[in-house]
Formats: sequence, structure tokens, C-alpha cells
Amino acid sequence: MIQLSEVIPELKSRNAKRIAVQLPEGLKPQAAKIAKALKNEGFDVLISGDACWGACDLSLDALAWADVLVHVGHTPVTTEKNVIYLPFQQDIPLEILESAVPQLRQYTSVGITTTIQHAHQTKAICKWLKDHGVNAVIGTGSSRTPLEGQVLGCTYASAKNAKAEAYLFIGTGIFHAIGVWLATKKPTFALDPFADGILQEVSADRLLRKRFAQIEKAKSAKTFGILLSSKSGQGRRELAERLAGLHENAVIILIREISEMQLRNLGFDAYVNTACPRLALDDQSRFPMPVLSPSEFEIVLGKRSWDDYIIDEILP
Repeated sequence: MIQLSEVIPELKSRNAKRIAVQLPEGLKPQAAKIAKALKNEGFDVLISGDACWGACDLSLDALAWADVLVHVGHTPVTTEKNVIYLPFQQDIPLEILESAVPQLRQYTSVGITTTIQHAHQTKAICKWLKDHGVNAVIGTGSSRTPLEGQVLGCTYASAKNAKAEAYLFIGTGIFHAIGVWLATKKPTFALDPFADGILQEVSADRLLRKRFAQIEKAKSAKTFGILLSSKSGQGRRELAERLAGLHENAVIILIREISEMQLRNLGFDAYVNTACPRLALDDQSRFPMPVLSPSEFEIVLGKRSWDDYIIDEILP
């Protein structure tokens, strides 16, 4: 649910007249409705039509026209002037957790993780599970994930801070659940609240086999492009500079949108991603050449062993 009633008083208190609105892809169909509601309150409205995948991807150029940018869907990952964040919340019926109880009871503690739309329910989820015999715990997040139990594709601090024997991820898909497994190396289950509460234990084995193949392929590369994002919450300049210093033919590439066409045109044999960590792990099939994470690049160069493989995270 998008609660515009929470943001309109804040806009008026700032004496804002022109409002830019940014929505992630899944919420863009709500753009016309949001614009109408804001216009009815007397604001001029601009909708950012560019692709948006998170609060790390703010449309700050819209502030050349607008007094305030309202970013809908996420909590902040950076502090920006004249940006208001309006998280998207979606309730799930707690009874959907029943299918998870038999498997979770076998563990001494189970860390609860989820994405932003359900993070407001983590305490209620934890209580429900405890009432049904599961010792559920919630870990504190980080500056990028301020809500308890919240995870992003770029950080799993709340999972690691829970220090549990096993983990439950509540949300659609298994990407974040696999990330929890990689970050904690503990048994991890995924429960999709919109698929009849189907519970599955996840494993990163298939992903790791694919990553190993890309690492082996990259060992024959002669040139490496170090991708440095120009997006508001993805730029890791110090990391990019450190990685570029590991190989004589590594060059930093400043880039906003990373696409197959861009990487083909740039012509490097392989790339190292310091932008959104999800790019290398989840989108490799889009690219004909290896796109490595920082730790994978270190493995290619013999600076790290495969046994020390770690998931890439953007840390505070």
C-alpha cells in the first residue's frame, strides 16, 4: 500500500510546489493515480520514467525541475537533500506461515528475513512463529536496511546479525534467500506468501557452479573493465580503485546503465562489477563475457582461494 497521506503534510511543510515522483518498475502502473492525488493537493507533478531498481538509483536529475523528489517503494540507502522516501508496505496473512512450522521447529533458532514490503511485519511474524513452537529471532539491519529483518540484494546485515542456526526468507522468488545462504552459510528456507505459502529449502550450489565457470573463463582474459556505477547509492570508488590496481590491464569504467550492448562496445575481455552486486549474480546470462564480483576477480588473479568465496555486499 502506498500511503500518500504520510508524505503530503511533509511536502507542504517544506513549501514545495513542484514534485518529482520516482517509482520502481513494479509500482510504475500507479504513476497516474499518484500524480492525480498530488495534483488535487495543488502540486505540479513530474514522473520519472527511467528504469528504477531501488533507492540506490535515485532520479536526482529531476531536482533540476522539482523542489522535492518523492521516491516510492524503498527505505533510504543514502542521505540526499530534498528527497523523501515513501516505502511500499504489503501485509501478508500470518496463517500462511503454517506450512513452515514443521521444518523450522527442528532448529534452535530461526532468523527471519524479508524485503521492504513485508519488513513492517517482522515482529508480528516472529511472535506468531514463537507461539507455534519456532524460536524465531530478528537481526538488526544496517544504514542501508534500517528495518529489522530487512534484506536487500546488496546487503544481508540483518541475517548475519541474527546469528541464527537457520533462516527463513519471506518474499517472492529465491534470489534473496540464496543471498542469505551465501552470507550466513546456514540452512535457509524461502516462503512465498503469494504462492499458497509454499516452503522450499534453497541452495546456492547451482549458482556457485555457474560462477565457477565464469571464473575459469575469465582466467584467459587479457583486459578487465572495472565497472564503477554513477548511480547515487552504488558508487564504490575506493573498491574500484583497489581492484584496478591488481592487474596492469584493468581500467575503471564510469557507467550508469550496464547493458550487453555497452559491454560489447567497450570491448574488454571481462568485467568486474562494483555496481549493484545482483548484476553479476543474477544477470550473467545477459552478457557474453564474464562479469565478475570483486571476490571472483581476486580468485581469478590468485589473490583469494575458491574456499574463501564470499558474496559481494555494499557495506555502510
